Amino acid sequence: MTGIIAAMDKELEGLLAHIKKPMSEEIAGIRFVSGSISSKDVVCAVCGIGKVNAAVCAGTMILKYDPDEIINTGVGGALDKELHVCDVVCAEYAVQHDMDTTALGDPPGFVSTVNTLRFPVDEELSARLCAAMQRAGVQPKRGGVASGDRFVCKAEDKSYIRDTFSCRICEMEGAAIAHACYMFKKPCAILRAVSDGADEDAGMSYTEFAGKAAKMSVKVLMEYLGA
Repeated sequence: MTGIIAAMDKELEGLLAHIKKPMSEEIAGIRFVSGSISSKDVVCAVCGIGKVNAAVCAGTMILKYDPDEIINTGVGGALDKELHVCDVVCAEYAVQHDMDTTALGDPPGFVSTVNTLRFPVDEELSARLCAAMQRAGVQPKRGGVASGDRFVCKAEDKSYIRDTFSCRICEMEGAAIAHACYMFKKPCAILRAVSDGADEDAGMSYTEFAGKAAKMSVKVLMEYLGA
């Protein structure tokens, strides 16, 4: 079974429409929809925006449904000037850019409870997703994903996150899902389509392009699931 988590309805609605014999269950205010797409069993959930919502959703999905793998899908802001709207990034790792215990001697982003800064993704799963991108006619992009409980829309914040964590894209859930999967030893991957430039124009760009960008991620996932 493949678990798929998105923060918003618009990031998952294109996928939910293809689930055969869907069964819905609400846990902790989150609706989990299970069924099959093509020949693959899936469970999908819209977790809500932010790291806590994402971690609660991932932990609940693992404990309730025990999927073989979890994919976080959605949109994000480009930190790398070589990325453009609707480009799709498959994460090489994830960091929490707003985790800060530097006053205690830790590096920015370090999570002391699990003693790591970069949360890993599953390379085999990520490679399969990149292969699905190519089959779908989407050029695979790889790089670090930075997550935090803040919509990045200032040039100085963008530069800080890019330069401090060597990430190509930012969003608000991926690293929390990777954190939960790391603790549960569950394979995960993060797929993000660019909706904006994480700068002063981000709000306007996001409003215009988020829906279109989300469809790119769904396109890749549908190819991955064999639909």
